Amino acid sequence: MPNPVVAIIGRPNVGKSTLFNRLVGKRLALVDDQPGVTRDRREGEASLLGLDFTIVDTAGFEDEDAATLPGRMRMQTQAAVEMADVALFMIDARAGITPLDEEIARWLRSSNGTVVLVANKAEGRAGESGVIESLALGFGDPVQMSAEHGEGVADLFDALRPHIEREEEEVEEEDESEYDPQTAVLKLAIVGRPNAGKSTLINRFLGQDRLITGPEAGITRDSIAVDWEWTDGEGNGRAVRLIDTAGMRKKARVQEKLEKLSVADALHAIDFAEVVVLLLDGTRGLELQDIKIADRVLQEGRALVIALNKWDVAEHASSLFNGVKGALEDGLSQAKGVPLLTVSAATGKGLDMLMKVAFETREAWSRRVSTGQLNRWFDRALEANPPPAPGGKRVKMRYITQNKSRPPSFVLFGTRVDQLPESYKRYLINSLRKEFGFGAVPVRINMRAPKNPFDHSK
Repeated sequence: MPNPVVAIIGRPNVGKSTLFNRLVGKRLALVDDQPGVTRDRREGEASLLGLDFTIVDTAGFEDEDAATLPGRMRMQTQAAVEMADVALFMIDARAGITPLDEEIARWLRSSNGTVVLVANKAEGRAGESGVIESLALGFGDPVQMSAEHGEGVADLFDALRPHIEREEEEVEEEDESEYDPQTAVLKLAIVGRPNAGKSTLINRFLGQDRLITGPEAGITRDSIAVDWEWTDGEGNGRAVRLIDTAGMRKKARVQEKLEKLSVADALHAIDFAEVVVLLLDGTRGLELQDIKIADRVLQEGRALVIALNKWDVAEHASSLFNGVKGALEDGLSQAKGVPLLTVSAATGKGLDMLMKVAFETREAWSRRVSTGQLNRWFDRALEANPPPAPGGKRVKMRYITQNKSRPPSFVLFGTRVDQLPESYKRYLINSLRKEFGFGAVPVRINMRAPKNPFDHSK
């Protein structure tokens, strides 16, 4: 099912291309103070706080003969609006309403389409009169924003959401058709310090000496990807792409250019993995470099599993395991409960459990929660622990929605939510993990507070 289409329309130089670039997240459309830079329709895939749609940038609407270049540009703009589900009618709040704005408004009213009025450049007092004048256009209260500075994005979300958000059931069905963690190839990267046994582990998985191994540290230089099929406990084949990476030493010890490139390649492999197995050398225990690697994996939003290798030859196994577990709890406070397993790449012990946990972790990492379920949990969480009032000012939370998975990411809307202390954000994240079974995968909550148009302190 194609994305809804939103077309930006307005007279020249009101900021249409600036908003287009902000919504697509790239500088695709040229922006300049000179009017008429945009001539053809330009389309891009936009994502606004979880709303996905196709955005169309149009040429400035001008009253010219159809045979002229401006006239042909106007025809392109009209065609864009006719094919759109929603038209964003943009005015320049600082310049006020012009005769051309009024002409565009008359044409849009006759088109019987859905129109959202946007008052751009509304930051500060200079745009107040233009915002008030725009009410006469007949499209209700305008969305006040600054496309250049990103102010008013949450209000634009509120205005567009009723018109372009699809039914949750449709979204979930589409997500399942595009990506199903039960059938998709698991992208599994093996990382760790040099000589932890990463290549040996992959060879054991494959049942052949696919990768060169040996006692020398640093044999692996490039990140090597190998396709493999793991058979689970029920006899089902599960597709896996195993990624072996170069050992990552402390930064101060990495001197040679080639090793620097190898480490950079390993970090690049983390970025494209779904689940990352941090392999520790069970004969050496946990070191600070391991914590740094784990922290990097979590910062990149990847699902993390930690495996203690060489367990068949590790001494004082019980105390070693408990010591490593305690150190991880202290060092990875942002993701307590990361799975810690014991394996032996040499004998194959524990490898089936490692793969089972990797698939389960990927499933949690890919999980989507409906907005209804989220907000029922949200109400209970607020009732159990109401938000504090920083500086004596009440924080009003409106609602929460999941804007993406892999990793699970959420947007919380409300007044002054950007002033919430980190301790309360951690409370919400930990409650989310427990309620919806996210385990220790990275969970992110972004706060969105609408701009107060009466606040002139900035």
